[in-house]
Amino acid sequence: MSDENRATVELLTASDVGRTIARIAHQIIEKTALDGEDAPTVMLLGIPSGGVPLAHRIADAIQEFAGVTVPVGSLDVTLYRDDLRDKPHRALRPTSIPANIDGTTVILVDDVLYSGRTIRAALDSLRDIGRPKVIQLAVLVDRGHRELPIRADYVGKNIPTAMTEDVTVTLTPIDAVDGVTLIREG
Repeated sequence: MSDENRATVELLTASDVGRTIARIAHQIIEKTALDGEDAPTVMLLGIPSGGVPLAHRIADAIQEFAGVTVPVGSLDVTLYRDDLRDKPHRALRPTSIPANIDGTTVILVDDVLYSGRTIRAALDSLRDIGRPKVIQLAVLVDRGHRELPIRADYVGKNIPTAMTEDVTVTLTPIDAVDGVTLIREG
């Protein structure tokens, strides 16, 4: 798709993204009882590239709202993908697990949920690392079109799209501004 044939639609502004991240953080606090006396051990693992800054932003919001520090790491799923033959030149990114995941609540974080294949790869990767008590999924945008039975526990926005459209998420501090944009053929 060439640039002159592309139309962009702003789906979420910077303030929308901020409110959405705050809502996800509140839902995580409530669902995991992070603010209770017997708070579970919770860890956020962002899936590169968009899930990593999102995981940090959610952790910052949890700290602000509940006064709880949640460890944040990253989980590269490149070698676990089922499309390596189709796209063999994916760059490996670092995996950084801040603590032992055995017996913890691991919340996988990604910016966009689409086919579910990236999350399936993340689940396979986690299985090789350890045995969490619970694995949950938080996404900023769920655009539909699942190919696998994957469902997010925490969804910022459900945004139905056509399969020919793309959703682009920009998040500070990686990008200049927060936003979610739909890109379609013009």
